[in-house]
Amino acid sequence: QVQLVESGGGWVQAGGSLRLSCAASGRAFSINTMGWYRKAPGKQRELGALSTSDGNTNYADSVKGRFTISRDNAKNTVYLQMNSLKPEDTAVYYCRATVPITPSSATQYMYWGQGTQVTVSS
Repeated sequence: QVQLVESGGGWVQAGGSLRLSCAASGRAFSINTMGWYRKAPGKQRELGALSTSDGNTNYADSVKGRFTISRDNAKNTVYLQMNSLKPEDTAVYYCRATVPITPSSATQYMYWGQGTQVTVSS
């Protein structure tokens, strides 16, 4: 139904910046929210940032003031600008999209990208 492809991960020193991109294809016109989650080694997956279809955003406390999520609906793409990176930001970052199971349903399917590795060295 929906395919998500992330790009932009890599290696950066503490204090540096990276910009992640996630492009949606397939039935992307039906996507509601898009967001970024991350999973560090030995840790559970956690929310980083979310973007709704109307442009509202939501950030985890751990990234507020450092990360910015943006969305280009025309391109079906969501971005994550990461500034002032810290070693604890090291994780696999996953793009997620939600899609209502029917146009009028509050229940949504979740689609996940394959993930992109972000490594921040001290």
